Amino acid sequence: MSDDPASDFLIAGAQIFDGQRWHSGKTLTVTRGKIGALSESKPDTATMLRRVPEGSRIVPGFVDLQVNGGGGVLFNNDLTVSGIETICEAHRAFGTTSLLVTLITDTPENTERGIKAGIEAARQGVSGFAGLHLEGPHLSIARKGTHAAELIRPMTNQDLALLLQAARDLPKLLVTLAPESVTPVQVRQLVDAGAVVSLGHSDAGIETIRLFVEAGASMVTHLFNAMSPLRHREPGLVGAALGFGELSCGLIADGHHVDPIAIRIALKAKQGPGRVFLVTDAMSSIGWHGQSFRLNGREVFRQNGRLTLEDGTLAGADIDMLTCVRFMMTEIGLQVDEALRMASLYPAEAAGLEGAGLLLPDAQANFLVLGPGLEILASVIGGQWLDHQGGAG
Repeated sequence: MSDDPASDFLIAGAQIFDGQRWHSGKTLTVTRGKIGALSESKPDTATMLRRVPEGSRIVPGFVDLQVNGGGGVLFNNDLTVSGIETICEAHRAFGTTSLLVTLITDTPENTERGIKAGIEAARQGVSGFAGLHLEGPHLSIARKGTHAAELIRPMTNQDLALLLQAARDLPKLLVTLAPESVTPVQVRQLVDAGAVVSLGHSDAGIETIRLFVEAGASMVTHLFNAMSPLRHREPGLVGAALGFGELSCGLIADGHHVDPIAIRIALKAKQGPGRVFLVTDAMSSIGWHGQSFRLNGREVFRQNGRLTLEDGTLAGADIDMLTCVRFMMTEIGLQVDEALRMASLYPAEAAGLEGAGLLLPDAQANFLVLGPGLEILASVIGGQWLDHQGGAG
């Protein structure tokens, strides 16, 4: 069931997590697509009341800053508004109400096409689309991971001009860069234009990284993966991610990209105010049953929850955000509220997505109705209610 996104309604009888704390016995009001208030009063207008099953929980919608694809679509292979719509719809089924569609290292022409598609998707108001994440092509070949080495290159003045304009035209632009392929001056220009700069796919040392943090880089892409490791005399990008409070860092919690022991250590070691937050790094396989797809002309294989190139290199993740939340609870031992924050509030704060991750007055009404087992009963984006038949997830 789907209603007018500007419709007004009330929800009563559920526990409500506003992104910071839990509320019981409260009524949640949605007015013109935004959170109205949490009230002690009982609803007196039955026609406006949304009934939810006993034991339901209302929580902020998930925020995913690294989504390469979904629903059988990989953004690199379908640089269109319809491709973006398919990706957003696929991830909404698993609780993600705000996402950054991610373009993996590609040609200059495809990068420009992807940016144009993102700008148009924002103009059309595609539900769930919060902006773009350009992961490359300005990376380190030494830490390329699944990125095509022949497409990785230093940032030129023309590249910079394109990104500066994209930062102004898109609702949000996140760029993953490696110090090996850019300069601190370029990073400062991007940040000043409104882009969020994340360091990743880099073999840089701590002193080099420090210069880029001072220039305004504020994130690290998929912690532990495709980066210089933590050593006792050279902390590398892993050490910088954990030791520099200015940096927040994404984490792929699928049990394949990072061992649970490493995750527990990272959570204890992370210096604030920056946080560790969850990303899926999801490929086209989410909400799709195919067993292989192509990326930059290479076959990616799906087997036992892993996506790999023919040589075994991990190629993104075959996981949704709801599963990541459950993993953090069952395998890492987090309480439900902290696991939810890692999937909503913390990434929203890291990317500067105002109002996302919180259910506070005047914030956009992006939230989930969860059942007792964390199954998704309904999702709401901008006040638009969508029932999930059978409880998605």
